[in-house]
Amino acid sequence: MIPLVKPYIPSADILMPELQKILYSGYIAEGEAVYQFEDKFKKYIGSPYSLALHSGTDALHIALILSGVKNGDEVISTPMTAEPTNTSIAMTGAKVVWGDVNPNNGLLDPESVRSMITERTKAIVLVHYAGMVCDMDEFNKISAEYHIPIIEDAAHALGSKYNGKMIGSNSPFTAFSLQAIKHMTTVDGGFLCLKTEADLDHARRLRWFGLDKKRSRLENDITEVGFKYAMNNVNATIGLVQMRFVEDIVGKYIANGQYYDRMLSNIDGVHLVEYSPHTEASYWLYTMRVERRNAFIKAMEAAKITASPLHHRSDTHSIFKASKRELPNMDKWYSEFVHIPCGWWLTEEKREYIVNMIKKGW
Repeated sequence: MIPLVKPYIPSADILMPELQKILYSGYIAEGEAVYQFEDKFKKYIGSPYSLALHSGTDALHIALILSGVKNGDEVISTPMTAEPTNTSIAMTGAKVVWGDVNPNNGLLDPESVRSMITERTKAIVLVHYAGMVCDMDEFNKISAEYHIPIIEDAAHALGSKYNGKMIGSNSPFTAFSLQAIKHMTTVDGGFLCLKTEADLDHARRLRWFGLDKKRSRLENDITEVGFKYAMNNVNATIGLVQMRFVEDIVGKYIANGQYYDRMLSNIDGVHLVEYSPHTEASYWLYTMRVERRNAFIKAMEAAKITASPLHHRSDTHSIFKASKRELPNMDKWYSEFVHIPCGWWLTEEKREYIVNMIKKGW
């Protein structure tokens, strides 16, 4: 089977010597390797500040805290995402308020979000699902009009762009995931990109039990609850090696996605997604809508191609029953969308084969 997702790991002769050095260095917790990784990552993204964390979920949780989200508040979010986007909101005690999606791409719809804003709304969480970028032109207007911070969940969107700049340099907070199957993996890990030094300093304390690591523990005074969210030197070392290859690997996703955009247009039963204005996708998953989706998936399986919707809509989980509301566009999108393989492991021959199998029909 041609897989839908597959981790890129540098060859052993490149990665293992670096891992051996750090493993036997005597310092494997958060340290210099982490700080070097932060520096390289923020330069790649073009963000003023970045914080390396144990996971993208940690990044979202810290971003929500920095946005002032507390118990009883409301956060507008999307059901079209992996579970941690919204369980992170639940961790703060806030209520998730569902915005509906654009039925042509599954991304959060700005007008739906605008209609759900109340005096209790403290943040809006956007998900650049599958590497597609939300309508940032409109969401930036909403944020400025209502003075509500935007948190961008870019777990799927490493290398995606808005107005020609990498995602991660636009909003006050952007969360990235380096989990096993993402564009770039450190086995597990995440980043929070931030716009101000004050938020960075605050986030650093939240990352490590509320302690200021610039001071000795004997001189510290914990003033708020913090967490054990730090990345360690081992994961950071993997990340530092991965940074040597990230442009090439992400570039392969993008090249394959753009190939599909060209080759899958005007095929009966296939409806290509609508990309937001002034955005460029990084195609972590290639996403489209198909008629008779179950039949499509079975036909692809028979051709040894993995095809799947992959994610379970978040608004059906019991933990969010108090947030339940009608989402007609989400219903339409969720019944039709599907992903096909798009990543670095696809050769030109394999992607051509996938296109030909789709053209045969189902």
